This record gives sequence, structure tokens and C-alpha cells, in this order.
Amino acid sequence: MIYFLIFFGFIMRIANHFHDHQLLAPIFAHFPNIPNFAPIGALALFSGVYLKKRYALLIPLAAMIISDYFIGFYNPYVMASVYLSFLIIGLIGSWLKNHKSVLNIISGSLLGSLTFFVLTNFTVWAAPNSYYPQTLNGLIDCYVLALPFFKNTISGDLFYVATLFGTKELSDYIVHKFYARKRQTTE
Repeated sequence: MIYFLIFFGFIMRIANHFHDHQLLAPIFAHFPNIPNFAPIGALALFSGVYLKKRYALLIPLAAMIISDYFIGFYNPYVMASVYLSFLIIGLIGSWLKNHKSVLNIISGSLLGSLTFFVLTNFTVWAAPNSYYPQTLNGLIDCYVLALPFFKNTISGDLFYVATLFGTKELSDYIVHKFYARKRQTTE
């Protein structure tokens, strides 16, 4: 089940980029195309909670590398900051493994969204040949202009966290109830 949910997260990331692809458009035309409304942050958090630490950090990076291969690579500085932010979110998930509660998962998701926003936008501003001037006003402009994307990041992270964690917890509950009922009938 966990690997299916991880695969789901990967598919949803690339789905946003194939609405106009000749062969794949009929499949992905029904998926939302909202900038930064992506599952990778939730996938990193989810992997941190349910996988061993080594895999928890590798799975989101592998999903990013593979999907970036299909979507296209971009500024290496920004790309490194994106990958680093997902590593940090995976570490937040590793902490959640022993502190799992609805409030902590929501807080971890919001902290992950904030980490991604702060780290990646700082890198966009600081990277060589940045569109923004290397001044305080340039940094402020970079963050202010990114606020609509931040809103989408938070919305996407919370949606996919609810989807991934909710599906996992619901399936565990159903399996537990099924086996509990099965044990009662055999006694």
C-alpha cells in the first residue's frame, strides 16, 4: 500500500506537466493544473513517517529526479534548493514517526511548506543571473511575488498529506477490523 501511494504521488507530480502532450493528454487532461499544487512535499513527509530513514530520504529525491527527467531540468541552484527542502521535509517526517498525531502531521506539513517557500525563494533571489536585484528590495520582491505560489504549496501539501495519510490510516483500520472479525469467527 505504501509503495502504491508513493507511486501515486509521483504520477500526480508529472500529471501537471502533460496536459498538452499528444499521447498523454487524454490521460492527464482530467488532473488539475495548478502551479505548486504538487504531492512531493506530502510524499517526503509520508515517506519519513512510514519508511526507514534511508528510504524516506531517497524516495522523494528519486521521484524528483525521475519526474524532472520527464518535465525538464532547470536552474541547478534552484533545483538543489528544491531537493534540499524535500530532504528536510523527509527529516520532519522521520521525527513525526515517533510523534504521530493529526496536529503534528498538519504542523509538519505546514512547516514543510514554509521550508520549501523560504529556501527555494531565497535561492531564486541569490542565484547567479537572478531576475531579482541582489538587494533587500529584490529579496522582498522575490518573496512577495511568490506568495500566490506559496498559497498553492500549502493547499497542495495539506491536500496530499490528507490523501496519503488518510488512505494509509483508513486501509490499516479496515485491515485491522477484518482480521479482528476473522479471529472472532474462528474462535
